[in-house]
Amino acid sequence: MAYTRLETTASDGIGRIWLNRPEKRNALDRTLVEELQDAMRGMIANDSVRVVVLGGRGPTFCAGADLAYLRSMAEFTVLDNMDDSAALAATLKTIYQSPKPVIARVHGPAIAGGCGLATVCDMVVASKEASFGYTEVRIGFIPAIVMAFLLRKATQARTRELLLSGRIVDAEEAYERGLVTTLVDGDAAALDTAVDAIAEAICKASPTAVAMTKQMLAALDGMPLDSALDYASRMNALARMTPDCREGIARFLDKA
Repeated sequence: MAYTRLETTASDGIGRIWLNRPEKRNALDRTLVEELQDAMRGMIANDSVRVVVLGGRGPTFCAGADLAYLRSMAEFTVLDNMDDSAALAATLKTIYQSPKPVIARVHGPAIAGGCGLATVCDMVVASKEASFGYTEVRIGFIPAIVMAFLLRKATQARTRELLLSGRIVDAEEAYERGLVTTLVDGDAAALDTAVDAIAEAICKASPTAVAMTKQMLAALDGMPLDSALDYASRMNALARMTPDCREGIARFLDKA
C-alpha cells in the first residue's frame, strides 16, 4: 500500500511508523486508520523488525478524529457506523496484540482517538510537553473501543474520572496515573534518545521470548489463579524447547 497519511521506515531492528498529517494535527480518518493497520501488519511480518515505534510528525502526536470526518459521520447509516467502528477496533487490536512490542513516542497532545492510540501501545514514552485526554464525552460521544483496552492496563479507580469528565491532563499527571511509562524532561532529541534506549534493549532480547511474554500478558489478564498457573506452566515448558532458549542457556553456561 502506498501511504498518504503515514511514513514508515525500518532499520537496525526498529520499525518506525509516523502519523504524517501535521497540517491536520495527525487527526484520524478512515484512510489513516486503514493505513495504520496495514503498516502494523507489515512491521509484524517483517522478520528484521524487532520493535515498533509509533510517533507523529509536527507539534501534535494525534488530536483525535478529523473534523471533516466527524461531519461526514452525521450522514452515516447504522451499518456505516458499525463498519467504521469495526475498522478502528481492528487497528487498535492489531497494535495491542502485536507480537512485537510497540512504543508510543508522544511529544504533544494525544487527545481522544490519539490518546487511544497511545493506550494500546506496550509503552508510552512522553515528553513533559505532552498531554492526554479521553475527551469524547465532551461532544456527546464515548471512548467505547479504547475502554476495552484501557481497563486491561489501568484500574478503573485511576481512569474513571478521566473517562467521565473528558479532562485533559499533562504528562506528569498521566505518568502518575500509569498512562505514561517513561517521562522525559527535555527536547525532541532527548525524547528520541529515551525511545531508542528502550527499543535497542528490546532488540537485544530473544524475539521468541518477547513474543511469548506478550502473548502471556494478554492471556493472563483476569484469568483465575489455578488456570493462570496451569497456563504459565505449559508456556514455561514450551519456552524451554525453543531454539532461542537452548542457545541462550548454552551461551550463559559457556561464560560461567
